[in-house]
Amino acid sequence: MEYTHPYLSPLGKITLASDGKALTGLWFDGQKYFGATLCREHAEKDLPIFEQARQWLDRYFSGEIPDFTPLLKPRATAFQKAVWDILLSIPYGQTITYSEIAGAIARQRGLARMSAQAVGGAVGHNPISIVIPCHRVVGINGSLTGYAGGIAVKEKLLRLEKADLSKYFVPRSGTVCAAAQRKGK
Repeated sequence: MEYTHPYLSPLGKITLASDGKALTGLWFDGQKYFGATLCREHAEKDLPIFEQARQWLDRYFSGEIPDFTPLLKPRATAFQKAVWDILLSIPYGQTITYSEIAGAIARQRGLARMSAQAVGGAVGHNPISIVIPCHRVVGINGSLTGYAGGIAVKEKLLRLEKADLSKYFVPRSGTVCAAAQRKGK
């Protein structure tokens, strides 16, 4: 059986999911791929893992770096797990590019190269947003691109973490960071 529980964040409602012991999902309501790994049959129930997730999220949204991670058990292929493990290693307030992740995966697997697009697919299908920090992945060209919860949410999460956004721009939108404006993007 799988269980869900709501969490009201400063950026909107979040749905948490669990197998009863570990966190299996964390989605902004309405985001792309919302509930993609959630079993059809599930029930809303408060569980100890949801209390841990709420504590983690409360700390995160108050601007603190959480000093623990709830037990995570995302449903994943071996490739997705390898990508998500790299996401978990990205420091708070820092970013990495899809290309850098692709390079790391290629090195792990002894390959000459790995597709950044394949990495992007794995990042985009991350079922435990924020805790597995897919919002910290940016385009190699300096764009804040590719977040299932929306680019505006990605930008807000990075600002909350006090990430230096001066070198990034938001593609095809009215919001452009200062450095991109100076470059004429």
